[in-house]
Amino acid sequence: MSETPRKPVHLAVYDTYADWETGHTTAHLTQRGHTVRTVGLSAAQPVTTMGGVRIQPDLALADLRPEDSSLLILTGASLWDTGDELTPFAAKAREFLAAGVPVAAICGATAGLAREGLLDGRTHTSGASFYLAEQPGYGGAESYVEADAVTDGDLITAGPTEPVAFAREVFARLDVYKPDVLDAWYGLFHDSDPAAYPVLMAASAAGDA
Repeated sequence: MSETPRKPVHLAVYDTYADWETGHTTAHLTQRGHTVRTVGLSAAQPVTTMGGVRIQPDLALADLRPEDSSLLILTGASLWDTGDELTPFAAKAREFLAAGVPVAAICGATAGLAREGLLDGRTHTSGASFYLAEQPGYGGAESYVEADAVTDGDLITAGPTEPVAFAREVFARLDVYKPDVLDAWYGLFHDSDPAAYPVLMAASAAGDA
């Protein structure tokens, strides 16, 4: 009997998207057999990242349903701090969490979730506690922790300087790697630990990473 196909991982893209924050996440998800699809406010309008890369979204946000996805990734962007243009993405995150589908937010996207009230009562982190404290509607100060990245149930959060820790939490949530292999992956990419390399090679050769 064939395995049930994996649902895609959806990556939100918008102008000023911070390119570096999700590179490890999407690259290694793809290498492990996951499909990554980009989601924009419109599928017809390309967006330009902070690094000047143009991306044509695969589908429009309005057409994205939680039941068709395994994870929604929200990246940082200057637009999170300059207006309400990205509010629909935070609202979509609310839909996902209500449906029990994970959401992973990094950098400025955490501010969008804060304004949506989605961090209240959930353990979370961001770039700095005072950054979230400035967001209207945020009532989650007691649940803020100083950490590279945090998972609380279906919600993953991280600050802008922790793309590797962010990826680690995503991989753990989606069971991308076995725990010992995930530790080795993090040791190699975060700590440049040479002892991690043979663990990853052995797992790859055995096909049981």
